[in-house]
Amino acid sequence: METFIQQILNGLVLGSMYALVALGYTMVYGVLNLINFAHGDVLMIGAMIGLTILKLLDAWAPGLPGYVQLAVAILGAIPVTMLVNVFIERVAYRRLRNAPRLAPLITAIGVSILLQTFAMMIWGRSPLPFPQLLSPEPIEIGGALISHTQVLLLVLAACAMVALVLLVERTRMGRAMRAVAENPRVAGLMGVDSNRVIVATFAIGAALAAVAGVMWGANYASITFTMGVLPGLKAFCAAVLGGIGNIYGAMIGGLLLGIIEALGAGYIGDLTGGFLGSHYQDIFAFVVLILVLTLRPSGIMGERVADRA
Repeated sequence: METFIQQILNGLVLGSMYALVALGYTMVYGVLNLINFAHGDVLMIGAMIGLTILKLLDAWAPGLPGYVQLAVAILGAIPVTMLVNVFIERVAYRRLRNAPRLAPLITAIGVSILLQTFAMMIWGRSPLPFPQLLSPEPIEIGGALISHTQVLLLVLAACAMVALVLLVERTRMGRAMRAVAENPRVAGLMGVDSNRVIVATFAIGAALAAVAGVMWGANYASITFTMGVLPGLKAFCAAVLGGIGNIYGAMIGGLLLGIIEALGAGYIGDLTGGFLGSHYQDIFAFVVLILVLTLRPSGIMGERVADRA
């Protein structure tokens, strides 16, 4: 039972990060019917900017509490990633909105490679250590252990998700996003600026990815210029699992995928008689993707485009 609780906690932590990135995928798809495969690399940019800010803080204002340093790193990474994502939309995607579906897909892959190359040129190709800012003493819950960093990650992810739901459902921008998702041409006739809504959607998705990127580095203590590829693919799997285009589906899909992956990593050795180890945990995301696409292509909470955010 302690092992089970431990794996559930690990899954919630991992799934929270997947959910934050999956929300970026699902929001862009909801308003633009586009899969931004460069979104995982926005997470990487957020982590790199966060690490750079932490180094500057260590040089200019040493001795700040760990929570303050993480808060400054996240708040500094958010506007940079927003600018990067808005620039990507303006340069790479805007002219391709009415192009055949294959054109934006290939462009997104190219943008991903470009972001990785620029990051490698700026921060180098070697893995970079991410400082441990919070207390290393774990917190015990039902015999399982969770770190202070992971608790903060869960709290930040929950707050970000609640804020996004309130934005989409209770604000004028949220209504505009739903209108553009339903029919951008009719929304334009009703006075909704589709370009402004799409730019805001890219910016919001980048902000969530920045939070996930900084906390990913804080949780795993190491980042590299290729770190966004696998989380990005898994977050896309989570978005498909929950129902691409549905923000609640992205949240549920991310959490479910994290729990499935953690439980698989914890028990795969016993289930296969030691043939497979925990390092095979990455296969679960893609097995889940294949099953979902085969059995329920619309995902757990797949809905009509008109109901997507």
